[in-house]
Amino acid sequence: MTTPTGARAAPTARAAGLTATEAARRLAADGPNEVAARRPVRLYSRVLAQLRDPLIMVLLGAVTLTLAIGDHPDSIVIALVIVVNTTVGVVQEVRADNAVAALTALSAPHARVRREGAVRDLPAAEVVIGDVLVLAEGDVVAADARLDEASALLLDESMLTGESVPVDKDVDGTLSAGTVVVRGRAVATVTATGPRSALGRIAALLDDRREATPLQRRLAALGRVLAAVTLALCVLVFALGLVRGLPPGTMAVTAISLAVAAVPESLPAVVTLALALGARRMAARHALVRRLPAVETLGSVSVLATDKTGTLTEGRMVVQEVWTPEASVELTGVGYEPVGEVLAGGRPPAPEELAPVRELLTVTALCNDAELRPPDETGPDGRWTAVGDPMEAALLAAAAKAGCLSEREPDAPRSRIAEAPFDSLRKRMTTLHETAGGRVLVCLKGAPEAVLTPEVLRADAETLAWAGEAATRLAGRGHRVLAVASGVRQDAPDPVAAAESGLRLLGLVALSDPPKPHAAGTLAACRAAGITPVLITGDHPATARAVADSVGLAGETDGRELRVATGEDVTEGLIDDLTSVRVFARTDPQQKLDIVAAWRSKGAVTAMTGDGVNDGPALHRADIGVAMGARGTEVARQAADLVLTDDELSTVVAAVEEGRRVYENIRRFLVYGMAGGAAEILVMLVGPLLGLPLPLRAGQILWINLLTHGLTGVAMGAEPASPGAMRRPPRPSDQHILGGGAWQRLLVLAAVVTAASLGAGLAARAFGLAWQSVLFLALLAAQLGVVLGLRSRPLTRKNPFLPLSVLTSALLALAALYVPFLRTALDTDPLGGAGLGLAAACAPAGFLAARAVRTAFRGTGSTGTTGPAGLP
Repeated sequence: MTTPTGARAAPTARAAGLTATEAARRLAADGPNEVAARRPVRLYSRVLAQLRDPLIMVLLGAVTLTLAIGDHPDSIVIALVIVVNTTVGVVQEVRADNAVAALTALSAPHARVRREGAVRDLPAAEVVIGDVLVLAEGDVVAADARLDEASALLLDESMLTGESVPVDKDVDGTLSAGTVVVRGRAVATVTATGPRSALGRIAALLDDRREATPLQRRLAALGRVLAAVTLALCVLVFALGLVRGLPPGTMAVTAISLAVAAVPESLPAVVTLALALGARRMAARHALVRRLPAVETLGSVSVLATDKTGTLTEGRMVVQEVWTPEASVELTGVGYEPVGEVLAGGRPPAPEELAPVRELLTVTALCNDAELRPPDETGPDGRWTAVGDPMEAALLAAAAKAGCLSEREPDAPRSRIAEAPFDSLRKRMTTLHETAGGRVLVCLKGAPEAVLTPEVLRADAETLAWAGEAATRLAGRGHRVLAVASGVRQDAPDPVAAAESGLRLLGLVALSDPPKPHAAGTLAACRAAGITPVLITGDHPATARAVADSVGLAGETDGRELRVATGEDVTEGLIDDLTSVRVFARTDPQQKLDIVAAWRSKGAVTAMTGDGVNDGPALHRADIGVAMGARGTEVARQAADLVLTDDELSTVVAAVEEGRRVYENIRRFLVYGMAGGAAEILVMLVGPLLGLPLPLRAGQILWINLLTHGLTGVAMGAEPASPGAMRRPPRPSDQHILGGGAWQRLLVLAAVVTAASLGAGLAARAFGLAWQSVLFLALLAAQLGVVLGLRSRPLTRKNPFLPLSVLTSALLALAALYVPFLRTALDTDPLGGAGLGLAAACAPAGFLAARAVRTAFRGTGSTGTTGPAGLP
């Protein structure tokens, strides 16, 4: 007998099981029955990861320079920005990891094993190779095992395979760790544990290394450019000052101050605040962010790869249609709640149409081992739940909708007296029931190919062919189809299978896992936002196609016939371009990786949703992995960047909107901050050419920088999303962070702010006023006007922090002219009404320029007609 690679050959199951000594020895030799846990990230590693950001490294250099010239106040300000940014980033990561840990439950926390002749309940981690597992309905299989005994055993393997229909198992079959027993009982011998189990082998496909997010890559590139510009400015300004005969010490301080002005040092704080606020908003909308940069990555998503069961569908089987030789009806309602309507062609059925349907559903309710439980017992969120086979539970719910369980006729069948359980060979189940007249009612249900035969039914060839065509038609729509028959016997035959002949065909039942009510709308919203949805499932191709059609996955404007490819097609290379297919069925974990990799190679930013162990590797490989929190597995949650606590795909769309808002605010701040920095540099370079020898002193430059890039800049990170955020396609993955019209805005605004400020300074000099103080105040006022003009909705009340911070900055600017110790430190002069008027006039100039460039550069780039990404 062979065993999985690396597993020790297991002995035949014995009544006694392993001894405690032997179990301890094997546990020591093979290790605990756990998937290899990720190494906990140490605090210093988290801190160093934050400090390795290129922009933070530029700021660290700025701290060193300001310390070198003795500018301790500015050193403290910049250092504070670094500390706050690092702290917020680390705290969010730790908090998210702790929240996921709270959601986490081991796939099999306990297991019943036979040890030394007794059945014991042990932690699943202590199960070893050779242990004898004792399994019953509802148990989670603790390790890979070989079946020694099985009675009507049915397993839910969806978390491994993605297949929504439970699978029956026979003796000598194999069980996989993490699967769930939905019906029957079994005894099995463990063949592989921990990393060597099926669950462990899939988890091993995960790579702990994390790739940089699109935002991190863009900011890293910007940081490198800013570092080079900073160095060049230092050299240029210092050299020009020496040429004009200014003291080297003064020019060194001025050059370093300009270099600090050129770097938007509050950018990391703005980014961190925007991401943290985004994470907080997402948490309120049932989306838990595990990595802070993932907030923005959602805004870049151009492809959403989704699984089927529980994501697009309810994750619960429902009877949707009943066919009988006399009539066909549809049933409404979702889940296992026994509430819904029975309709024939959209109307209530006539009594002669309803009678055969009720007879059929009564038989399915009798030939049934499931149980429905109302919400007041065990149902979460007010839902009815099922114990047993989900398909049989759906039949019970359908019978209740038709009123079959609420009425008891005098000659109604009594308790079950015998049964022949379903197995993979017979593909049918039969139960015998005693009736009030002393006769025996035979109830049978099973696969159409096993029931629609002359050996089972008393029907002519035409009727069998008619029923077969109906079954094929229903299956072609993605339904799971059962055939139902019954008959009456004078006595109970022995064996029960002997009763499976000469029965009367009652009809067919079509079951499926129906789409969620909002699934179609969610996918439509994705397409409107320029996101391509792709379905990747382990289910049958016909089922995948039916679900894709019902939720409009391909959309009405794709101009292509919906093609369904299988995992085998992917493996055998039968598909030239994996990105041309929108629906994949019968896929395994490696094939999911191939599909995600294909999209990424085309430059797409991918999001992958999933809940099973089989989804883990693809969740990890995608740019952003989205796991289901309520019913997701531990492997899926640990591999994901985002965990949906409500398991709703619509939450992903809300998260995408939040991600786009974050990116808009970051770009808006970059335009504002870098335009202001460029204006300060231009003032220092152009001013001397216009007769203003040293336009601003080093302290004044740093004070302007502090007020504009500090509180006001950080407040921009809380701006609400623009109205058209979800009507624009995602930004191109290779687009520079200042692409799409941002750099044009930046240059125009820098020119306007420079011109307005120098104009005020020259006018003040002409009138004999303190021109340097006027220029100082004018430069600051113009930038504050710009920040208000760049808002997508200038009068919105959703972010009162921004106008409040602008007012605070304006008051602190005036304090620099009138508070004695600030006036001395910054070398300013108090101004009268004329000087204040000249400076204040620059504020509306900045505001109007910002509003104008929004219109002038609308549509620049490739992000749609409502405006460039980030600045609609």
